[in-house]
Amino acid sequence: MQHILQCSGHALRLPKIVKGSGVHVYDEAGKAYVDLTSGVWCVGLGHQPPRLSQVLARQARDLMHAGFCYSHPVVDGAGEAVVAATGLAPGKCLFLSSGSEAVEVLRQASAHLAGRQKTLALHDAYFGSYASTVKRQGDWHHVDWQACEACAVREACDSDCPTISSIPKDITEFLFEPGSASGFVRFPPQGLVRMLVEHVRGNGGRVIVNEVTTGMGRTGKWFGFQHYGIQPDMVALGKGIGNGYPVSAAVVSQGVAAELESTGFKYAQSHQNDPLGAAIAREVIEIFKEEDWIARSQQAGELFLEQLQDLVDQEVVLAVRGRGMMFGVDLAGPEFAGRIWDHLLDRGYIVCNRGSLFRIDPPLIADSSILNGFIDAFQAGIAAVKKG
Repeated sequence: MQHILQCSGHALRLPKIVKGSGVHVYDEAGKAYVDLTSGVWCVGLGHQPPRLSQVLARQARDLMHAGFCYSHPVVDGAGEAVVAATGLAPGKCLFLSSGSEAVEVLRQASAHLAGRQKTLALHDAYFGSYASTVKRQGDWHHVDWQACEACAVREACDSDCPTISSIPKDITEFLFEPGSASGFVRFPPQGLVRMLVEHVRGNGGRVIVNEVTTGMGRTGKWFGFQHYGIQPDMVALGKGIGNGYPVSAAVVSQGVAAELESTGFKYAQSHQNDPLGAAIAREVIEIFKEEDWIARSQQAGELFLEQLQDLVDQEVVLAVRGRGMMFGVDLAGPEFAGRIWDHLLDRGYIVCNRGSLFRIDPPLIADSSILNGFIDAFQAGIAAVKKG
C-alpha cells in the first residue's frame, strides 16, 4: 500500500484481502478470516450478500447518479422505507454518503431552525470526523455521566441532581449517541437520558440521535434510541444502512421537515439522493424485515455476551460490556491485547484492537458455530498470554 495515505489510527495488518463472503474475508493465498468487526461496523448482513449484489447491478445498469433537477423513483421509495423504519413517519429523509455528513447536516438544520446553536452531549459520545463535532468549539455543554453508574437512583433520575440542574436552560439540541461511546461500548442510564430529553424539550430544544454505529440492529433493536423509550426529532444513519456501500441518511420528523422547507433551508452536494445508494438502503431494510435479523441477532448476542463474560478473570480480561451484537472487552493493558490480537489473527479471527480494549461487532448473520469458534480461539490466546 505504498500509494495510500495511512491515517485511520489503526494498524493495517492484512493489506491483501481479495474477497469477502458472509462472515469471512479471504487473502490472496486463500486463507479465510472471520471478520468480527463487520468491516468498519458496516456489514451487518455480511460481505457480498447476493440480494444486495443483484440490486446494485440492476440499479447500476439503469441510473447510478442523479442531478438536482431530476431523480429516479427508487429514491422516494427508499426514503419512505427509511423514515418508516426510524418511526418518524410521515417525516422525510436526505440520502448522503457518510454517517459523519448525516450528523453534520442535521446539526446545520437544527441551527437553521433555532437561529443559533447550543449543543448538549454526553462526555464520551462520538459524532463523526467533521471538525465541527471533533473540535467542539463554541457552545457545547458536556454531561459527564461516569458518576451516574454508581448512583443509587440511576434509573429514576431527579431534576434536582447537580448533573441535570447545571445544564443551561437555552440548549437548542441534545445530540445523543446511544451506546457506542466513542467505540468503548458504554451505555448511559435510561433515567439520565430521558431526563436530558425532557430538559431540552421543555425549553424548546430538539433531540438528534446519532445511529450511525448503533442503528440497523447492532444493539438488538432497530435503533439504539429504542432502548431509552424516547422519540427523536432527527436521526442520522450510516454504516449498516448501506451494508458496506457508502450511503447514509439524515431523517427528520414531519414537523421538522415542514419547518425546514418553509424557511428555505439549503444543503447541496454532489452525491445527494443518488439512486444507487437509495436502492441499496431500501433493499437492506427489506432484508432485515423479511429475514427477521433484529430478533435473530439479539438472541445470538445474548448468548455470546454470556460466553465473553465467562472469560473475565481480573488478570487478563478485566470487564465485558455488550448489547445486541456490540461488545467491548477490557484487557489488562496494550501488551496483553497485542499478543492476544496476534494469536487471533493467526487463528483467522479479526477484532478491533484499541490498545487495552477489543471492540467486537460481528455481522448479525454470525451463527453459534462462528461465535463458539472465536471463544475457543480467545480462550487459547488468553492461556498463551498467561504462560508468558
